[in-house]
Amino acid sequence: MRMFARDVRLSLPAVLVGVGFGGLFDGIVFHQVLHWHHMLSDVDPTTTVGGLEANTLADGLFHLGSLAVLVFGIVLLVRGDREAAPAKLLGSGIVGWGLFNVVEGVVDHLILGVHHLREVSDPFPWDVGFLLASVVLIALGLIVSWASGTRRVRRQDGRVVP
Repeated sequence: MRMFARDVRLSLPAVLVGVGFGGLFDGIVFHQVLHWHHMLSDVDPTTTVGGLEANTLADGLFHLGSLAVLVFGIVLLVRGDREAAPAKLLGSGIVGWGLFNVVEGVVDHLILGVHHLREVSDPFPWDVGFLLASVVLIALGLIVSWASGTRRVRRQDGRVVP
């Protein structure tokens, strides 16, 4: 039980970093670079100046929230246990990125319908593909994290950390 608590304490900050990174990646790549969608593009289309302004503001607020989560996760990592295996932290971060994508895809794309991954005539295949890729990302993160958990870390003072 103690080992599980330590793993959660080490993994949670890295998951938060992954969530923040995932949000920023989504906003920068899908919103700004590829122009596939904006935060409210199915609610307030970007075909008018007012719609584009509303979506730009929503995108900016989304970026601020993602940045806040990223910074909070980094602060927790810096304040936390410095003996964590880098691969475990990387795996946990990848899990966080995938979790962000799943929540964003289910809530924004499927339940609320405020936007879809691609604003095309039939966005459903794109949304499902995004969710499948997100599940693969989570699985990859878990594999990396679990694989790193099988090794023990030797501290500078010679003690072995499980």
